[in-house]
Order: sequence, then C-alpha cells, then structure tokens
Amino acid sequence: MFKVLSKQQLSPDVFRMEVEAPLIAKKRKPGQFIILRVDENGERIPLTIADADAQKGTLTLCFQTVGTSTFKLSRLNPGEAILDVIGPLGKPTHIEKFGTVVCIGGGIGVAPLYPIAQGMKKAGNKLISIIGARSKNLLIMEDVIRKISDEVIVTTDDGSYGMKGFVTDALKSLINRGEKIDLAVAIGPALMMMFVCKLTREYGIKTLVSLNSIMVDGTGMCGACRVVVGGKTRFACIHGPEFDGHEVDFDLLIKRQRTYLKQEKESREKYLTCVK
Repeated sequence: MFKVLSKQQLSPDVFRMEVEAPLIAKKRKPGQFIILRVDENGERIPLTIADADAQKGTLTLCFQTVGTSTFKLSRLNPGEAILDVIGPLGKPTHIEKFGTVVCIGGGIGVAPLYPIAQGMKKAGNKLISIIGARSKNLLIMEDVIRKISDEVIVTTDDGSYGMKGFVTDALKSLINRGEKIDLAVAIGPALMMMFVCKLTREYGIKTLVSLNSIMVDGTGMCGACRVVVGGKTRFACIHGPEFDGHEVDFDLLIKRQRTYLKQEKESREKYLTCVK
C-alpha cells in the first residue's frame, strides 16, 4: 500500500498528489513513469512522475480525471492509500548541456515536462519554457516552471491569459526573433506534439516527444503501447516513452488512442452514477 500524503486540485479536472514510495523516489529519473492500481478492482494506469523527493521518499503525481480509474484516484484523501505502484519504468530522458533547450508543455503535459526541464537547467542549458492551455483556469504549474526557466511564454487558446494562440505560435515567435534552438522537448496532446514537430522539422530543430499511448503491463509483454517510429514498431513502455518526434507516426498514434473512447465513456458514466 502506498499512502497518499497530500492532494491538491490544480484545475477543474487536474489533481496533484504526493504519495509515499521511497524505493521509487530514490531511483527515478526525469522522463520515467509509474503504473498504479487504485484498488483490487482497478485497472493499471500509467502516470508520469512529475517530481520526487528521495530524502522524504515521496513521488508527486499529476493527473487528469478522464476515465473511471483517474476519478477513483482523485477521490482518495491524505491518509488513504493506493493499492499498487510499480516503477520507475521507461527510459529516462537523455540530459546533457545542449545549449538552448525549449521545453513545450500543453495542458496536463506540463507536469511530466517539469522534471525534464529541471534536469536540462541543472545541466547548464539556457531553458526557455512554453506552456499552454485552452484557457487561464486550465493552466497548471506556471509558478514552478517560472522558478527554473530563463524565459517563460504562456499561451491560451482563448486569450484569457498570456499570449493568445497555441504553443506553436509561441515557438514560431522564438524562431522569428532569431533564437538558436539546439533542442526542443514537447509533451502534451498528440495533436499538439504533431504540430510542434511539423514546425521544428521545417527549421531542422531536433525534437523529443513523450508518447502517451495505451498501456497495460509497462514491461513490453502485452504490446498494447506499440507505436511506429521511423517506420518500425516500438513499445512506448520499454523503448520510450520518449522518441525522436520527427520519426513518430502521429496519425497512427492518435487513431490508437481513440480505440476505447466509447468504453471509457460508458465506464466513467456508470461509475459517476454510482458514487452520486
């Protein structure tokens, strides 16, 4: 059992939770994730580690309530516990001094971006962060991103805060002002990452993306998280979750992400009806 130490609601659908997991906290590296099961009847769901404190033995998880399992998780309160947490899983981000690194996060993608941005800054890079959301009330973690960044650009689709537009508009503005970008890291909805990669490909900017494909066991045995990268089948859980964004087949990724939308909606509605 993994005790919940704190819980905070960051936006209408996004929660931040601190969980006691000393062994994972000691070993995790930026870019890695865990798989958890809320209770005995719960499904296994992957969540990126948003932060960790090895001395306290804690993990910070940020998640959006989408399906039944994330709604169940959001209802846990400090003092209660998650049944299973395994990790760290996946390959950690390769971090070194590249020069100027632009970290781009959309929506909930800002959470898994944070430890990578931390690592890039500690390695001596100039860090420019671009974070975006549909509107101001959906923007998360701006405060901690600002603390580690040399520059931050905030975008909202509706213009309610920061620059009106998409993260790609902010990225294009950096390119237009002559900023020499040595590496871009993009995490967020697949469609967002796809358009970031289209732009960076045009300007020859190396780009890493973290793929949130459907996942079950997290060890490469089930094949549920398969993606096509560079024309070859890869498993996001063991070969990723990060890949060269210019080689990812985003059309296939988006199609596979939508496979169980109907079942997810039915399960969520049934669960929410029962807990009312």
